This record gives sequence, C-alpha cells and structure tokens, in this order.
Amino acid sequence: MIDTKEKQEKLILVGIAQEDVDEAIASLEELEELADTAGAFTLELFLQSREQPHPGTYLGSGRIKELKERIEALDADGIVCDDELTPAQMRNLSDLLETKVLDRSLLILDIFAGRAATHEGRIQVELAQLRYRATRLTGRGVSLSRLGGGIGTRGPGESKLETDRRAIHRRIGVLKAELEEVVRHREQQREKRRFGTVPVAAIVGYTNAGKSTLLNTLTGAGILAEDKLFATLDPTTRMLALPGGEEILLTDTVGFIRKLPHHLIEAFKSTLEEAKYADLILHVVDASGPRMKSQMETVYQTLRDLGVEDQPIITVFNKCDRPLGDAMLYDSQADETVRISALKKEGLEDLKALISRVLQDQKVYIDRILPYADAAAAARIRRYGSVLEESYEENGIHIRAYVPKAIAGESEGKN
Repeated sequence: MIDTKEKQEKLILVGIAQEDVDEAIASLEELEELADTAGAFTLELFLQSREQPHPGTYLGSGRIKELKERIEALDADGIVCDDELTPAQMRNLSDLLETKVLDRSLLILDIFAGRAATHEGRIQVELAQLRYRATRLTGRGVSLSRLGGGIGTRGPGESKLETDRRAIHRRIGVLKAELEEVVRHREQQREKRRFGTVPVAAIVGYTNAGKSTLLNTLTGAGILAEDKLFATLDPTTRMLALPGGEEILLTDTVGFIRKLPHHLIEAFKSTLEEAKYADLILHVVDASGPRMKSQMETVYQTLRDLGVEDQPIITVFNKCDRPLGDAMLYDSQADETVRISALKKEGLEDLKALISRVLQDQKVYIDRILPYADAAAAARIRRYGSVLEESYEENGIHIRAYVPKAIAGESEGKN
C-alpha cells in the first residue's frame, strides 16, 4: 500500500533576545504553538542574545555555524525565525544553512490559508500572501518556490505566480477589487444594523482566549472551538437575548497575536473594523494563562491601531475554572470586568446582566403615552429598549423605558 499521509515536518525555532530574555523565550514558545497548529513538530528552541538582528543574516556568524550543526544532528527539515525576515536575510540564511527557512509571518499566513472557509476569508488570505511574496521577488529573482512543499507553501496563493512580479501585481489588483466589493457589502450590513438600532458587541481578544467558545455557549453558534491558535478565522455574527428581552448582535473577530504581520492587518482590516463600529467591546482574556498581561496589552495596542477608542469595554476573564484562574484579576483600561468559564457555563448570567447595564448607560429614559394606532412604535421600544413599566390606558399605551436615542427621537407621543 502507498502511504499518502502528509509528512510531519520537523523544525527548529530561532529567535533573537534583544533585551528581555524571558519575553523572547515566551515569544518562541508561542511560535511553537503556531508550528503545532500548522502541523509541524518542534525539535528545539534556538535563541541568540544580541542588540539587533543581523541585517544580512538575522543571526551572527558563530550562531549560524552552531545552528547548522544542530540542523544536521537533529535531521531537521528547516527552521522558523521568530521575526519577519527581509528578502536578503531569508536568502542568505537559506544559502548558509542549506535548508528550508521560514519566518513568523509566513507561518501565520500558512495557518490562515488552511483556516479560511468563506469567500471573503480566502480573498484576504491570498491577498496577504501575494503582498508578502511581492516584496521578496528581488535581487537574483529567488522566489519562495525554493521552500519546496509543506508548511509555508499552502493556500490559495500557490502557483507559478510567485515567480512573476507583473502577474502577482495583476492578481493583487483583481483581489483588491473583489475585496472592495465585499467591504461595500459589509458596510451596507453595518448601515442596516444601525438603522435597525440593534446594538452590536464585538468579541475581541488574544487568539485561543475562548472567544468562539463564548459565542457558542451564549448563542449556540456552532462554530469551531479548538485548543489551537487561530482555530477560527472568519467572523460570525449571532443574536443574543438579554435579561428583560432586549436583543444584541455578537460578532466574533479573528484572534490577535503578538507580531501580527502587517500584511494580515491590512488584508483583514474590513473584518477587524467590526470592533471599530461596534457599540460595545467584549475583551475576552485567558485568565489562566501565564502571559495574560502581555496578551491584554497586545489586544489594546491592536485596537488602538484600528482606531477603536470611544466604545465601552467589558473585559471578560475567561477560564476562571482553571488553577491560575483565581489570581488577582483587574484591567485598568476596561470600563467593567467579569469572571466566567465559557466552557463550564459559569458566570454567563452575570455577563449578560453586565452587558444590559452597560448598554442601558448609553440609552435615554422616556415616559410616554403612545396612541393605540402607533403600536409599531411600542413594539420597537419593547424590542430595542428596556421596558420598566407598560400599561394600557384610555388614550393609549403608557410606557416607561430606557431606549436608544434613535428610538427616543422617532416616536410621537406625550411625555
């Protein structure tokens, strides 16, 4: 019989510690998780302390010699560097080490290529891949085809396009036009949501913090929730009923990560901007993780890069059922915080009540008598507001409620 199972690649992960060695090790350990998600096996973590990466070879000459010896001794299939390499660095390392060379960006792009399920997701990934490759068709014309098969060569952007600069730029133009059409459609959906006055909460957070599990638990969305980085890529929006009958749209977004490639931020900007136009941000944090604080700062920096500044933020400390989940938990940048376990369905009622309270702070109080002929306005108040009291009187429906400003201004009646 012929074994058609794909070979698991064996890789050495390489990083530079410029100042904080512990931080550099933590970044390499995260890179190991990324390699595992991509289907590779990590043989060893290889770290060099130096002020700056070498401009031509990333590592110093002595460490390159040591690394080549480790590659041969461990029979490694290649290396992955923990930073985005310049074209010269990638080419020179490949020549000196005589092996396959990947960088962090290429590894993440490979994972995204395997995770994209929707048409929009596939366009975004291919666009990011081609932009990455376009910058590497330099010098003597060496292309990423030198990588051979396996990790780093998967996805919709794979073909002889990578050896032809003009063909790549033509394809980028086609994809940008397609993506612009998708963006127009997304903006129309946002307009409809605003017109319908249903509030929107964007679920953001570091990858693998439990965003998808939370959405599944709250709404039964049924999306993939796996203990791997970037388990889900394409955004999902579902309706959630809050205490008192009010409804809110929850939108999951792609997970954030340190050193997220610029190509991906640009390509996924329309998706990530769901947070920019949301009424509320749910920042999901893995409370059991040893790198919780640095991951939270990565999320906030990404939000700032996207221009998300004025929305209220609820930090949802997830996985509080785990051993480290009992630690002191606080977030000075959030408006509110709550502890939950999405997997064990603990604290979810507290979360929903908190969402209701934060949304109510954004509403105005009305005390009105609506004519019976205006029953549609009363129905909108019930759906989009928080009704405190409702009674049927001789001259109409008497309602006291907290409602969005758009609702407060559209209904005629007596105060």
